[in-house]
Amino acid sequence: MVTILEKIKALSLDLETYSDINLAKAGVYKYAESPNFEILLLGVSINGGPVDVYDLASGDTVPDGLIAAIADDDVIKWSFNASFERICLSAWLLRHYPQYLDNTDNGFTPCRYSIPEDTVGNYLNPVSWRCSMVLAAYNGLPQSLEQVGVVLGFDEQKLKEGKDLIRYFCVPCKPTKINGGRSRNLPEHAPDKWALFKLYNKRDVEVEMQIHKRLQNYPVPDLVWDEYHLSEEINDRGILIDRQLVDNAIRVSEITQERLSEEMKNKTGLENPNSVAQLKGWLSDNNVETDSLGKKDVTKLIPEAPDKVAEVLRLRQQSSKSSIKKYVAMDTAACNDNRCRGMFRFYGANRTGRFAGRIIQLQNLYRNSMPDLAEARELVRQGDYESLDMLYDNIPDVLSQLIRTSFIPKPGYKYVISDFSAIEARVLSFLAGEQWRLDVFARNDDIYCESASHIFGVPVEKHGINGELRQKGKIAELALGYGGSVGALKAMGALDMGLSEDELPGLVESWRNSNPNIVQYWWDIDNAAKTTIKQRITTKVGMVSFRWKSGMLFAELPSGRHLSYVKPRIGENQFGGESITYMGNDSTKHWSRIESYGPKIVENLVQAISRDILCYSMQTLSSCFIVGHVHDELIIECNPGVDCTVVCAQMGRTPPWIPGLLLRADGYECQFYQKD
Repeated sequence: MVTILEKIKALSLDLETYSDINLAKAGVYKYAESPNFEILLLGVSINGGPVDVYDLASGDTVPDGLIAAIADDDVIKWSFNASFERICLSAWLLRHYPQYLDNTDNGFTPCRYSIPEDTVGNYLNPVSWRCSMVLAAYNGLPQSLEQVGVVLGFDEQKLKEGKDLIRYFCVPCKPTKINGGRSRNLPEHAPDKWALFKLYNKRDVEVEMQIHKRLQNYPVPDLVWDEYHLSEEINDRGILIDRQLVDNAIRVSEITQERLSEEMKNKTGLENPNSVAQLKGWLSDNNVETDSLGKKDVTKLIPEAPDKVAEVLRLRQQSSKSSIKKYVAMDTAACNDNRCRGMFRFYGANRTGRFAGRIIQLQNLYRNSMPDLAEARELVRQGDYESLDMLYDNIPDVLSQLIRTSFIPKPGYKYVISDFSAIEARVLSFLAGEQWRLDVFARNDDIYCESASHIFGVPVEKHGINGELRQKGKIAELALGYGGSVGALKAMGALDMGLSEDELPGLVESWRNSNPNIVQYWWDIDNAAKTTIKQRITTKVGMVSFRWKSGMLFAELPSGRHLSYVKPRIGENQFGGESITYMGNDSTKHWSRIESYGPKIVENLVQAISRDILCYSMQTLSSCFIVGHVHDELIIECNPGVDCTVVCAQMGRTPPWIPGLLLRADGYECQFYQKD
């Protein structure tokens, strides 16, 4: 075995698996936790050699040396979406070869690559794993194995029959007379399909290896792999849910929906008042015409509608609230210890490298604003529907506001929630050298008030003199920093916030006039990127450089990471001027040519650098139990003795690669997740 281990330096892996748990809805951790989970096929290449397929479903055994290599932290493992392979192999080893997860000298104990108090037990240490999906995303390519193969023009492509084969062998089937009433398809039920499935497994490993080979001159830096490993550790740790609260929130929602539906039936006489067609017909009969019953449309209809119709529309608003979906997602994804794992996708946005949410999607949770949040939470937790109905007019809204509070620290611990203050505004101001804004941050003043003051030429204080202008300053800050104009203000909700159509152009002009260095920075970046594309030379603007290599435009960030733009060209925009175009996934996730320009690239740069700062703070606080992160916020599970101010001070440390940038992190403690 020692000789074999010495020979194995790297593995390329792909698995085909079976479970009765829905992978898409529950995530891989819950999927692999099922007693019915199995590895069907293991495709593997050792040290870049030919691919072998181990047919475990048909009785093949995996050599001891290979099993030991999989568990060995010194052997590098490559896979596309490697977290799937790592977690599935962890569950498989724990069940069949627990000795390889033993980290003591006295027999098997749960594997912990962290400290004993941590909750990352029973998973292979991610430190020796590399993800070819991250490699592709880092270089601006699609995050789909099939799409990457097509874009890179591989001779050997992923087999298109794979989806059908996965549906046949990897998930339960519906019992029928034709299939003899079985609930699962095995190899012997379709030998020809099984032979093709083995070829599919082999081909996936070969395509993954081609990605690695083709991109060997564009490697992911070690610092990004370190971030990936920390992200996987956070996913392994998971975030605890209050099971009693979640279960009773679902039950309360079901009761509420039944009562709302019954009340709407009584008021409308409709058989199914939740039917859009039926309700639109009823509204028309009551002299209210509408093309849509979307949330915004219903809100606009209510003020002008007769009382009877307005009351029905308000019931419609309540019944259409989607609060229950988050609770169901928690219930579906929670592992046996009630922790939801795998909630964060590393490099989810390959334009900037920012994280994306999975399963529950913590990035878009409803924002709580109830003054009696704890009291309402306890009523729902106890399932006290009658008290809720008596105290609150809108139970669905209460449930929405309590979604965050479903996440709790483990017994004896607390949460410290810490987030950056105006991180993107700080980074943009620093890169552009907009001094008045930097002075605002140095004084810890309110950027929205100061922005309004510069735009309108009068002092603005929050809750004070000219305080009504702060909202206009806020909307301008959020909408105009990356070249946005009137359309961006409208998209940000400017008209809904009281601004008139006529004042929007002036607001745009005033913001730009008060931020000349930022405006100049947009066009300096635009010119630098265009020059690099046209002349294939390196250009630099402040802390950002652009370089050309083999048909790729790279934007070099202060952290040492780069952003990738595939096959860039100079095109013509709708106004007849020059524009930058490159290949990427568009808004419909199709690989196509995308148009960009200076301000949009600046947005990419600012968001990417803000992301790097967050990752730096996560590394700084890696000794803490980080259980989640939302945009620029960290959720940390701490013992009671941890000082929140110390955590915030550490989070607010400026990375050494961007000296002079002033950061600030604010935080608070709580016994359930909430917005302070």
